[in-house]
Amino acid sequence: MGAQWKAKGKAQAADARGKLFGRLAKDIMVAARNGADPASNSRLRLVVEQARKVSMPKETLDRAIKKGAGLTGEVIHYERVIYEGFAPHQVAVMVECLTDNLNRTAPEMRVLFRKGQLGTSGSVSWDFDHVGMIEAEPSAAGADAEVAAIEAGAQDFEAAGEDGVTTFITDATDLDVVSRALPAHGFTVLSAKLGYKPKNPVDPASLGAEKLEEVEAFLAAIDSNDDVQNVYVGLAG
Repeated sequence: MGAQWKAKGKAQAADARGKLFGRLAKDIMVAARNGADPASNSRLRLVVEQARKVSMPKETLDRAIKKGAGLTGEVIHYERVIYEGFAPHQVAVMVECLTDNLNRTAPEMRVLFRKGQLGTSGSVSWDFDHVGMIEAEPSAAGADAEVAAIEAGAQDFEAAGEDGVTTFITDATDLDVVSRALPAHGFTVLSAKLGYKPKNPVDPASLGAEKLEEVEAFLAAIDSNDDVQNVYVGLAG
């Protein structure tokens, strides 16, 4: 869980791969509005690198860039919207959507939040920091995450979990600079993006198994929505 909620289990992971390609394609199209050349568009470069690392088909990637840059004659417009509120048991949640139809997304979010509580703008975001999040794994023996964070200019890092991935936290404006610097300090960048980190995360153990299952079920339902890009939750770990 942590700053960004992720589905668990092999079946969910397999299903998530298709969703990941779809979400990356949206991010690529949005980033490509500012130019189709990753060399001169740092935001596009970061998303393209992420897409390549998860083996997105080249045709899919190129098509998304061309669509976003307006090179196909199609009119593509996605709007970024943040929904704030609470999962069951007052766990803070921020849901980031990219939608081409707010009249569809808004009522769907209201329905999904019925088992929790949908808040107004600012009702939850005050308890999150807007930061850069870089997921990386060691590329050299003895690579030290703490040293890498200091040397690359990250604000903080979250130690590697079972998957061996360390999350480096940066100032929002330093995301590109730090992601470029990390490889020189023994880490391969897997993804880099802006997101939300809870200031006062709740320990999942304090909820108890039954309540935590309800929270997980709520988050899974939110994450399954096609317009949802990212789900950030106020849980530690």
